[in-house]
Amino acid sequence: MNIAVFCSSSNRIAEHYRQTAFQLGEIIALSKHTLIFGGATGGLMDAVAEGAQLHNGEIIGVIPQAIIRMKRQSLISTKVIEVESMNDRKATMKALADAFVVLPGSYGTLDEMFDIVSSGIVGEHKKPLVLINHDGFYNQLIRQIDHMRAESFIPLEEVYIPLIVDDVKQCMQALNLSTIESQK
Repeated sequence: MNIAVFCSSSNRIAEHYRQTAFQLGEIIALSKHTLIFGGATGGLMDAVAEGAQLHNGEIIGVIPQAIIRMKRQSLISTKVIEVESMNDRKATMKALADAFVVLPGSYGTLDEMFDIVSSGIVGEHKKPLVLINHDGFYNQLIRQIDHMRAESFIPLEEVYIPLIVDDVKQCMQALNLSTIESQK
């Protein structure tokens, strides 16, 4: 399975977030899945790729020209796909992935996540998305989503629902179950 991971590239975040990303990379590699990530250096991007690299995992970095010009291209990837723009990166990762995992992040991470959710809602794909709510990082976002649901901005019968879990172990269990369900 190709698993695209959306996450922060900030180096100013707490170490426990890096540990979770590293653990995710390890489990992806040990499970013989392929990691697809944004191809940049820093923060959780480095950590998830380093975790996969430790166990000789296949790592595909999808990196836009702007990040290359900033000299922030990861050297950990086993395969690099250079794209023109951030939008091209999202489209490429979406096309390559069988599933998506969201770790803590900022605007870019949320943009990637909501792109997957909105395209799933309109039926462009049925690929699972798992949000890892590590240490309650996304609690406020989850409350906002609940509020949108309560105010009827989200339909009663949701056709695409992101899975929300607390840790990496639950994430992999959710992905395995989602993959089995989508094959039925």
